[in-house]
Amino acid sequence: MNPTDPEIPPAQIDDPPSPPALLQEATPQPAAEPPQPFETRILLRILLGPQGLRAGWSVLLFVLLLALFGGIAGAVLSRLNLIDPRDHITASASLFSELVPFLGMVAAAAIVALIERRRGNLLAFNLTGPRSSLHFLEGLVAGFLALSVLIGALAWGGWLHFGPVALSGTQIFKFAALWGIAFLLVGCVEEGIFRCYLQFTLTRGINFWWALGIVGSICLVLVLTGKGNGIWGVYILAGLGLVPCLLLYLNKAEGSSFWQAAWVTSTLFGYIHTGNNGENWIGIFAAAAIGFTFVVSIRVTGSAWWAIGCHAAWDWAETYFYGAADSGLVAHGHYLTTTATGPAFWSGGTDGPEGSVLVLGAVLLLLVALVVLYGRKKPAVLAASTSSQLAAG
Repeated sequence: MNPTDPEIPPAQIDDPPSPPALLQEATPQPAAEPPQPFETRILLRILLGPQGLRAGWSVLLFVLLLALFGGIAGAVLSRLNLIDPRDHITASASLFSELVPFLGMVAAAAIVALIERRRGNLLAFNLTGPRSSLHFLEGLVAGFLALSVLIGALAWGGWLHFGPVALSGTQIFKFAALWGIAFLLVGCVEEGIFRCYLQFTLTRGINFWWALGIVGSICLVLVLTGKGNGIWGVYILAGLGLVPCLLLYLNKAEGSSFWQAAWVTSTLFGYIHTGNNGENWIGIFAAAAIGFTFVVSIRVTGSAWWAIGCHAAWDWAETYFYGAADSGLVAHGHYLTTTATGPAFWSGGTDGPEGSVLVLGAVLLLLVALVVLYGRKKPAVLAASTSSQLAAG
């Protein structure tokens, strides 16, 4: 500017807008999303909670999918003449019969995990703890030893007698493998449904009142429809869990939802065994009690792998290795032969070793072993327990 030129007032100088201002003017602002209709908000609130899909809807969806895919698998295997409903105590028939619920369970759990956006897919349901392989092997050993202690106690008391070896040669290994696979499927199915999916899901969405309602409903169904087959075993387990769960609720104990869920799953586990032939109240109560023991194993080991191994080995030892009755049935293709004698209260009678009062000692032995061997360790498990307790109230 020439010094002789007239001075231009600063207010008359138009400075160019800064780049951010230009960008702000050039960038269109997104339109505000219209509010959701009232009916949609209500529906979402019914279906979804702080942790996503509410536990009750998740369980309902899982049960429907389990029935659907289990039915499909059963139809296919029946079409292939691999299963026969009339033949269920041979190794091959048991293997394919257990394959039906196994396939249905895996498919149902995978879909539910996908819908719930679970990391690790279906393994998220209490199957991602540390040292899974080691815990599975330790569970196998524990199950075989516990059942062997029970058999030994029955033999020592004169309530069980050994007969001749039933197999020889290659048949020993053939039936050992077939029954091993069959009972591994049994362990996977029953632990997968009760201690994996149900225990995990109920933990994140249950409180004392919901647990009391479910357990009460189970008992009411037995009152109205149950006949024999040891239904008192369910009542006893349900009654034993009432006071501890109530105290946990009143004291607002951290992680109490885990034990509320354990009360439900253990009672339900005993309930489903009332449909077996030859069961007495001791056998039903023992089934519910060992279900609770398997829940404890999840708490102290961090996953359900110990429970799966223990469950499979217990059934394998009882049915194949010792040839004892299991829920009133003696399987074809067992190794040793055993016969129950004396009062059913001590021998188990037609129920087999699981119907003897001594089975409660074997279950207690497993529980003590779990606490002693794993109780001092604190695996990174059940992270959802505390948050689910807050969500459930």
